[in-house]
Amino acid sequence: QVQLVESGGGLVQAGGSLRLSCAASGRTFSVYTMGWFRQTPGKEREFVAAIRWSGGSTYYTDSVKGRFTISRDNTKNTVYLQMNSLKPEDTAVYYCAATPTYSGSYFRAISYRDWGQGTQVTVSS
Repeated sequence: QVQLVESGGGLVQAGGSLRLSCAASGRTFSVYTMGWFRQTPGKEREFVAAIRWSGGSTYYTDSVKGRFTISRDNTKNTVYLQMNSLKPEDTAVYYCAATPTYSGSYFRAISYRDWGQGTQVTVSS
């Protein structure tokens, strides 16, 4: 069991920045991959970024490449999502997720076992 708590969401103007944090507790030693997903009303949860806990390989959806950066602090059991050059279309509830199992399908929500409660990100135009 891994507990995840997101923080750092808020309201920003287009072009601004936010840094989301996801603090993990519990059986953190079992985490293999952590990811960020986002969801807006009427749409399915979509992949944003993922990181392999050991090794640190990162992956991004095309729409955020060059703007978002996912990173982790192993000693703090925390993953971050630095979001720069934010656009109104980035507005969503952002969720942190973790899985103990390797999967090449890190971009699919079904691949993750544990989820945080979500944090709202709103970008004004």
